[in-house]
Amino acid sequence: MDRPRIDEVLPRAGGSRYALVMIAAKRARQINNYYHSLGEGTLGMEELTPPLVSTRSTNLLTIAFEEIADGKLGFKTGE
Repeated sequence: MDRPRIDEVLPRAGGSRYALVMIAAKRARQINNYYHSLGEGTLGMEELTPPLVSTRSTNLLTIAFEEIADGKLGFKTGE
């Protein structure tokens, strides 16, 4: 899966495009921190989660959207 379609991922974010963007952006930052810590050798200092899907993509947002499409991520609302 190179690019999940919006209609595949939108229901997993409660139907809210805003929530979908926020979830994907936060996860992309987490993946970026994971890769950054690998380069510095500081992986043991924090609990960082590697990408949860195997993909050919190097785009962090695409990886995050693929994780959402595969149901690997969950979220809680403030309600």
